Amino acid sequence: MAASEENSALFPIFILTIMAIPLVPYTMVKLTGALSKKQRTIHCQCLECDRSGKYKRSLFKKISNFSTWSNLTLVLLWVVMIFLIYYTKNMSREAQVFDPFSILGLEPGVTDSEIKKAYRRLSIQYHPDKNPDPEANKYFVEFISKAYQALTDPVSRENFEKYGHPDGRQGFQMGIALPQFLLDIDGASGGILLLWIVGVCILLPLVIAVIYLSRSSKYTGNYVMHQTLSAYYYLMKPSLAPSKVMEVFTKAAEYMEIPVRRTDDEPLQKLFMSVRSELNLDLKNMKQEQAKFWKQHPAIVKTELLIQAQLTRESGVLSPALQGDFRRVLELAPRLLEELLKMAVIPRTAQGHGWLRPAVGVVELSQCIVQAVPLSARKSSGVSSEGISPFLQLPHFSDAVVKKIARKKVKSFQDLQEMRLEDRSELLTQVAGLSATDVEDIEKVLEMMPSLTVDITCETEGEEGIQEGDIVTLQAWVTLKRPNGLIGALPHAPYFPFHKEENYWILLADSVSNNVWFSQKVSFMDEGGAITAASKAISESMEGSGAGVKETNDAVREAIEKVKGGSRLVMGKLQAPAEGTYNLTCLCLCDTWIGCDKKQALKVKVLKRTRAGTRGMVSDEGAIAEEGMEEEDEIEEEDYDDDYESEYSEDEDEKKDMDEKRGSKKANGSVKQKKESSSEESGSEEE
Repeated sequence: MAASEENSALFPIFILTIMAIPLVPYTMVKLTGALSKKQRTIHCQCLECDRSGKYKRSLFKKISNFSTWSNLTLVLLWVVMIFLIYYTKNMSREAQVFDPFSILGLEPGVTDSEIKKAYRRLSIQYHPDKNPDPEANKYFVEFISKAYQALTDPVSRENFEKYGHPDGRQGFQMGIALPQFLLDIDGASGGILLLWIVGVCILLPLVIAVIYLSRSSKYTGNYVMHQTLSAYYYLMKPSLAPSKVMEVFTKAAEYMEIPVRRTDDEPLQKLFMSVRSELNLDLKNMKQEQAKFWKQHPAIVKTELLIQAQLTRESGVLSPALQGDFRRVLELAPRLLEELLKMAVIPRTAQGHGWLRPAVGVVELSQCIVQAVPLSARKSSGVSSEGISPFLQLPHFSDAVVKKIARKKVKSFQDLQEMRLEDRSELLTQVAGLSATDVEDIEKVLEMMPSLTVDITCETEGEEGIQEGDIVTLQAWVTLKRPNGLIGALPHAPYFPFHKEENYWILLADSVSNNVWFSQKVSFMDEGGAITAASKAISESMEGSGAGVKETNDAVREAIEKVKGGSRLVMGKLQAPAEGTYNLTCLCLCDTWIGCDKKQALKVKVLKRTRAGTRGMVSDEGAIAEEGMEEEDEIEEEDYDDDYESEYSEDEDEKKDMDEKRGSKKANGSVKQKKESSSEESGSEEE
């Protein structure tokens, strides 16, 4: 009986151990993530961002952020852990070593008469004839009697002195850390024990494995559903206009899972009337267009209307039920837009190139969602050829303010940025009619806006010039500067309810053929990771070129200083195309700020591979061309503006696509004719 009780007492220790194995590491991971998030508190200080409340650290905000299911479960498990620790500690105190002197209340070395007196005194208190309490009887039999026997009986005393127990040497015992009712295998308890073993040892791991496998088969590593990626891949088109990107974006499977309630019909109808001018509906056939819009899948209709509510800043009129769906849509948007961009630049052509036009459209949609600016604001107008969207991301700016400052020949966002502080303040206060506090907010946002520079080179390692078929190494240093001196920061986005980090995309593209040769995402938030990546890339590049240890260390040290100064290294490899001169554009696109994108012209000459394996090519003048890549100085940046600017007129987009296709076909035909004629001439010469 005593052994079974000792076994049952081990059960809390068993449960405590099983809980501590996963709970302690998981808690450490959660605390590490919380500390890393607290370090990223560099955000805009304007009044609009302050009123948004997402950067406040009030007690209610902390409690609401903490009150998630995972955190509450974690706290509950720790409460159970603390209770088990307290219970186990008290239980260990009760399990004392058998000491007959302490049980009888005596000191070692006492006489037999004193032992008998103590035994009689305790017998009067605990003997069953004197005390009917069962616990007293149990204590008398198991402790007092054995203690008296251990001190009076010669054999028992000898055993106690040798082995610490009156019964002699105690054998090795093993306990089972299960409660007492499960150890009784007679009757129904045996079935309970069997069910417990089957449930814990077989069914529970099986259920966990099934849940994990079902979720892992449903989602990718970026927590995007496989069904979403398939839809994005097949719906992506090379001529997809930026105004049509929304139609592909809303087809995500995650948005299909958002519930559609009957009570949402009336609020969505009101929202439709508020945002229908942004839905690209034909005003001449409004009834037919409206009916066609509502015939779509209800989840798609709801998602697009909620996104338009963000773009037009109409989220305040949503019902409480729609507010939850609205936040869910925006929470998923950055992740889905990133995957949609990857689907645009994924290799599609025989040369392994992606598509530029839809990629630019995805980035522009991301900018508008984060800054809550309508897509129609990107259309060129009489005020500015680039649209008024860059102005609308500034606090206190509206269409009226933009029109007022345009009268003073401030028609582009760059004109406003390049003005002196005093002149800009005078313009905004006297012409636009803004207060001094409003101007101060605008200046805070302008100080947060990044300015980018790109230094890019393309070359074949260890060789002079680029020949067709070579593996070309692309190296670009992207440098970010802000007027306030920060490098990594959270953007000004008061209407976006979540923290959104700035991400930049480097695209090396041929805007004429709509091909993206190279793409990579860049972040300025993780300086340590950028230093590690740059050091590794530079050291491998230097070792591959045969540089010495000192030269490699100097290059790595220089790269580290660049990273600390606000630069990020982008390196990649691509295969050189066929012989020719390619006028490329290097685009650095930001997914959060409007008007901060950087583009740079780049001319790449690909030489013909010679029969003898030399690295030269005879040019038209008979000279050997040695350089394969050079910066294009003759072409100004204005020539590339038209290639990058997005258009929101579907008819104009289709015409441009048709013209580009026809022009490319004609060019390919002329090139083929020239090649055939040149081959015929060479054949006649050889004859």
